[in-house]
Amino acid sequence: MGIHYLGGLLFYTPVVINLSSTASITNDYLQQLRDEVIQLNPVLFRMNLKRLGQIMGYEISKKLRYEAIKTATPLGVADCHKLSDQIVLGTILRAGIPMHEGLLSIFDNAENAFVSAYRKHHKDGTFEVSLEYISCPDLEGKVLILCDPMLATGSSMIKTLKALMAEYGTPKEIHIVAVVASSAGLEYVSIAYPDATIWIIAEDEELTAKSYIVPGLGDAGDLAYGMKSTDVMD
Repeated sequence: MGIHYLGGLLFYTPVVINLSSTASITNDYLQQLRDEVIQLNPVLFRMNLKRLGQIMGYEISKKLRYEAIKTATPLGVADCHKLSDQIVLGTILRAGIPMHEGLLSIFDNAENAFVSAYRKHHKDGTFEVSLEYISCPDLEGKVLILCDPMLATGSSMIKTLKALMAEYGTPKEIHIVAVVASSAGLEYVSIAYPDATIWIIAEDEELTAKSYIVPGLGDAGDLAYGMKSTDVMD
């Protein structure tokens, strides 16, 4: 979070870190996720989400806090550093599961939170985000890393964060992780949570009338785990 002054007033600039802004293997994984032919392989699709979760977890680890400790080896004592932050990995089901697995392989001692969030569609074409299941440890004073592959409108992310913090406490730090985010979604989440750090692989400018990201990559949950029979509608 950047701190600036304008006209004598203090204001905050949310931090959005786009990992594809520099050339790396993340660009290749993203290309495979977007490709309408390659993404027909659900095993590879899940693997690429998992690998991006691992990469983003490693990058987030550079921002965390560590304590100096002495570690006994078979031949002596080594000066080492150990992660001192308490991590909670939060995932919006179902699309977030592969990324969660990637993050958990980096933060293997993390606690875990799971949230079932979906778009409840109405006959007039509008929708609202509905939360039906939450499992979460205490968040007070911990670092929350919340992932969902697609950040479209940002409504699911904001509603999830509000629900988690209302019931389980306030984390000292929030990291939001997504593969593809819309410009509108980034702005919406940044305004609601200006102290959060948002990690993405790509920013796409356009949202359709039904709030899908363009060019995006499609429905990440369907591509990872199979098509849903119908959208929930009332």
